[in-house]
Amino acid sequence: MIRIGLREARAHLGRFAMSIIAIMLGVSFVVGSFCFREMLNNQVDEMMASNADHDVYVRGSEEVKDDDTVATSSTTTYNDIDTDLTDTIRQVDGVRTATVVYSVSSGMVLVGENGDAVSTMGAPTIAIGFSKAAPWRSATFVKGTYATGEHEVAIDEQTAQRSGLTVGDTTKLVYPEGPRDVKVTGIFRTSSSQAGAILLQIDPDVARQTVERTTGESGKTQSIGVYGSGNRGAPLDADQQRALADAINDRLPASAKAHAITGDQMRDDNAKATKDMLGFIQPLILIFAVIALFVGSFIIANTFSMIVRESMRGYALLRSVGASPGQVFSTVIVQAVILGLVGSLGGIALGWGVVRLIVFGMERMGTPLSGSANPTVIDMLVGLVVGMIVTFVGASLPARRAALAPPIQAMNETVNPEKPVLLRGVLGSVMCLLGVASWLFTVALADADGSGPTPWAGLNGIAIGWPLGAGAALLVVGVIVMGPSLVSVAGTVLGWLPSKIFRVTGTLARRNLSRSRRRTANTAAALFVGVAIVSCLGVVASSAKASVAGIVDTGLKADYAVLSASSGQLPEGAVRDLKTVSGVKSTAANRLVIGVKYDGDRVNGMTLAVQPTLFTDVFAPVTKAGDPTASLKNGDLVVGEDVANDRRWQVGDTVTVSAKKTLIDQAATAKAQQEYQAKVQTEVQTLMAQGRVQEAQTRMEQAKQVDPTTLIRTRTETTTERVKVGAIITNNVYRSCVMVGDDLGDRLGTKQTLFTVQMYVVAKPGVDRNALQQRLRKVVKPYYTVSVMNHEEYKSTMSSMVDQILLILYALLALSIVIAVFGIVNTLALSVSERTREIGMLRAIGTSRAQIRGMLAIEAAIIAVFGTVLGLVVGVAAGAVIRKVYESDGLETLSIPWDQLGLFLLVAIVVGLLASVSPASRALKKPVLDAVASE
Repeated sequence: MIRIGLREARAHLGRFAMSIIAIMLGVSFVVGSFCFREMLNNQVDEMMASNADHDVYVRGSEEVKDDDTVATSSTTTYNDIDTDLTDTIRQVDGVRTATVVYSVSSGMVLVGENGDAVSTMGAPTIAIGFSKAAPWRSATFVKGTYATGEHEVAIDEQTAQRSGLTVGDTTKLVYPEGPRDVKVTGIFRTSSSQAGAILLQIDPDVARQTVERTTGESGKTQSIGVYGSGNRGAPLDADQQRALADAINDRLPASAKAHAITGDQMRDDNAKATKDMLGFIQPLILIFAVIALFVGSFIIANTFSMIVRESMRGYALLRSVGASPGQVFSTVIVQAVILGLVGSLGGIALGWGVVRLIVFGMERMGTPLSGSANPTVIDMLVGLVVGMIVTFVGASLPARRAALAPPIQAMNETVNPEKPVLLRGVLGSVMCLLGVASWLFTVALADADGSGPTPWAGLNGIAIGWPLGAGAALLVVGVIVMGPSLVSVAGTVLGWLPSKIFRVTGTLARRNLSRSRRRTANTAAALFVGVAIVSCLGVVASSAKASVAGIVDTGLKADYAVLSASSGQLPEGAVRDLKTVSGVKSTAANRLVIGVKYDGDRVNGMTLAVQPTLFTDVFAPVTKAGDPTASLKNGDLVVGEDVANDRRWQVGDTVTVSAKKTLIDQAATAKAQQEYQAKVQTEVQTLMAQGRVQEAQTRMEQAKQVDPTTLIRTRTETTTERVKVGAIITNNVYRSCVMVGDDLGDRLGTKQTLFTVQMYVVAKPGVDRNALQQRLRKVVKPYYTVSVMNHEEYKSTMSSMVDQILLILYALLALSIVIAVFGIVNTLALSVSERTREIGMLRAIGTSRAQIRGMLAIEAAIIAVFGTVLGLVVGVAAGAVIRKVYESDGLETLSIPWDQLGLFLLVAIVVGLLASVSPASRALKKPVLDAVASE
């Protein structure tokens, strides 16, 4: 029986082509997802090996658990330690250097040779403080030398290529506080790729001062890096790292609350945290793998249905001579094994190739990745198993049909008459009704204010995503189950016009579809799934853009919006300069206040410090209760509706508002200065007593030149205010915000915890708007990352952000539609093979070659349009429900992209016509007499 199955597979190998392609595409997603994830993991490991390359790290010994920050990864935070510990660590035997490595990433921008900011595809610009005295072992200068002072910088090789800068060039480097003129002193390379990040080397003292200005803290650090001297500057092995860490721990005072760990442990901890943050990528790709394999399973099922139908007499003969149903089943499964094996192996190769192509493309776009992209044995086994399982599932039902068909019936001309579809129609209709009910419940749940739509508290508290997803699943499966019962109606409706225009071929095409309703429905279902997802995303994207446009057109009264591409933070200098431009009536700056608590807890949203002009000149408030403008003037809170509902706040409620502030501890600073002076005096006296006068004078000069900021000590103070809730607003822009006046914001925050994230400018009446915008842009040009946009530009920017998010999703989902196209070609090809005699008879009685082509083209077009229409109906409905459910999150306006949907229909017709070309050519190749005589 195995030999028979192998012979059948060889005979039908050409007909397996489309199924093999479908399996390849689905498996390629699976293998590609694992390859891409492992490549990213390798990249992270390589970067950690170079970026955190110290042999030992000294960090805090106590874990810090503070709800001021939201945990976004598995990183464990430890207490800060004193930077003075470097002196103690340097005295340990085996220590070569002990340094605090300061790096600045927020707000740093390098200006290239062309005068524009050097940009990356999302990778940061990082300025790292290292020098000849405190080197970074993984960095090697290929040209020039280290930067010193605040007006010099060195850049890595990738940045040099991207910026067009070389040693000796002068440019600007934008720090968080503003731009500085700098000279490029050197170009260095690192031992691993930095995934497109722009690396800069700056003087360690400049880096420290910048970090201290940014954080407001001095004399504290998260960790101290230690290079050992055991291998003459080369990295220590694991045993040497442990020995050096133990030696350092023996010397650390207990009061320091510090602990030394090996560099390997630090790298493992950091790599794990980064990998956890990137963990969402693989599930995202696997979702598309599931879609592709789900769609491909229809093609496989159709292929085997047709092959089994053609071979039914042979199977009946086998049964007649004594073959068991299991043996007949195995002959079909052998073919499925061959199909799955070929498709899976092709998919493994394709998945690996796609990842390599992605790596090549990212390298060309300035984001080189050096992690290994080759699939492991486990990756290949997973892809092989997935492909085999999908193929087996797709082939099992046709194989079962071949095994259980009575031999006498199978030898008959009426082989396997199609089963009734009434039961499937009823079952599918019930599932669709349940799906609609689930969506109605979801909408009611979203609209419920307080009590909920049902009398059951448990049901009212369910997460809104569950009934939304359940309804979508029920509708998709319900439509697929119900599909065969809709074929006759769809053929009559969609085939009416073709049958009127092409009376013979149109009528024949419509009737041919109804003869194989299950096969037609399965083919259309493959297209239905892809179109449903794409059209759903299209409605959501169109609604998002329309909602943004509506907010800007009807809600935004300001003439210009000012945004920054540098960590979203506007430089204070730019904020000040914009206020002084001629023609400006007023400005409103939204400043983010970090770490604010209300009654001891964080709110699920942001705290903004704003001016009363926000609701008079910038945004028209949509008020639920109270007066927002008066509340800001009186120092009360203006609360977004979502926050108010979550905290059950009402206008008039009194709330305790608190925030931690880092301030200079004058007493501790004075004590540190005295201790330092006493230490220097003792050292000088000792040297003088030993007769080492020159060394004593040198030590005194060093003490005079010490940076006074290194002796500053800070303390944490909690500011607490009792504030009333003055107004509750429902503006979608501010639904998840708590707004306070500038005075309260200044009391709660500091320079480090209070910064401008957005600014609006209102022009004076009668001022030339275009000329004013040019003046505003001229003022912010020195800051390089600040954009001044009018209404149309602001809307365009918001829309482009939505388009960028959806672009990759559209590209990936297009593959499911491509697979569906293969399904139509496959179905028609198998149908032509099945109807060889029938087509021969039509040609014998005078049907022209053009009419045969037309008949098959109309069949393909009806199948394509049928699947597309079902997908559009379900997809648009899903998009409308999602829009309604998330209306309070900004999706205010329902916008159905009719032009896009019309394009889908047009493409469906074209797809059908193109899909019919190859099967029609095959049908016409066979001579008429041979076709009529075929069995």
